[in-house]
Amino acid sequence: MSKTKENLMAAFAGESQANRKYLAYAKAADDEGLPQVAKLFRAAAAAETIHAHAHLKNAGKIGNTAANLKDALDGENYEFVKMYPGMIKDAKDEGENAIAKYFEYACNVEKAHAGLYKKAVDNPKGLTATDYYVCKVCGYTHEGPCNSCPVCGAAAAAFFKVGDCCS
Repeated sequence: MSKTKENLMAAFAGESQANRKYLAYAKAADDEGLPQVAKLFRAAAAAETIHAHAHLKNAGKIGNTAANLKDALDGENYEFVKMYPGMIKDAKDEGENAIAKYFEYACNVEKAHAGLYKKAVDNPKGLTATDYYVCKVCGYTHEGPCNSCPVCGAAAAAFFKVGDCCS
């Protein structure tokens, strides 16, 4: 890989992390009653998303939908088969049981994501039109409304409907 491509991927990672970090900061500002600071964090997060998408595109990492679905499926499989199991073990070995439990949640959610992507890979034009709902506690993603989270046990109220347009 060329130095420029390495730099694009490093910039993509940095911008992506900044986006997520700024959104977390915005939530904290909202929780502290500072809505204008929260807006500022959200505005910067949106800008970081624009940068991240441009870096990914310029690195040639956005393909057609079939290639993107395969890449997403491969990534989710890696996370639940290799990445999270090692992290769970390390956390338990270090006595970080609460973190191990959350890693277990994430591992199970990634497995569910892989299942959803697999359906799309197998028949991208045949997916049933449905809304997706995500658990605010663990990130579990469900086709249609969900009565309770099968991963963390959260009630239906913990789920939010994902909008059609997200950047």
